[in-house]
Amino acid sequence: MQRKAILFDLDGTLLDTLEDLGDSMNAVLSARGLPTHPLESYRYFVGDGVGELVRRALPADRAADETLVHACTEGMRLEYDKRWHDKTRLYDGVGSLLDALTRAGVQLTVLSNKPDAFVRLIVQHYFAAWRFAAALGARPSVPRKPDPAAAIEISRLLRLAPSEFLYVGDTNTDMQTARAAGMFAVGALWGFRTQQELEESGAAAVAAHPMDVVSLL
Repeated sequence: MQRKAILFDLDGTLLDTLEDLGDSMNAVLSARGLPTHPLESYRYFVGDGVGELVRRALPADRAADETLVHACTEGMRLEYDKRWHDKTRLYDGVGSLLDALTRAGVQLTVLSNKPDAFVRLIVQHYFAAWRFAAALGARPSVPRKPDPAAAIEISRLLRLAPSEFLYVGDTNTDMQTARAAGMFAVGALWGFRTQQELEESGAAAVAAHPMDVVSLL
């Protein structure tokens, strides 16, 4: 089947956001006298929304303290608001991929578990050179990934069947979302997680470099 649209995850797929996320969360922890984490740990903390990031970053014996989780979640939002564009960058090859997809007439979309306002801000800042037909983040009224509701919402906005989408992401959450939505799941090996995780979570294909995605259309 000729795919007419592509749905991208954001963090770890289009953008390398790991340092800004890790720096922000470590600032929250440090301010409360809690242990911080090396950057590599954040590869497995992120991907399921800010609340889950906070729970994973807190000491195990404090992660069930809802008052602390709430306070740190608000702190994370404030810290990330200060530094979301300090070190974040497009992965090498992403710009060329978006150019190639645009030339081919493939519609571009984004779905992230980041808060919706951040997703819109980030897409506008980093991807002004390309037209995205939809860019959605986490909203109170819609379940977060891996629930497929938001991915299906995007397919309806574009008036396309889910089967006409490639879904490119870098985590198990993304592969599960793609499968549940009925989209072709592509694991991004340049992102935050491993090939084994992506394949075990349902990737129909994996891509070692962004431009490898073109051949999957």
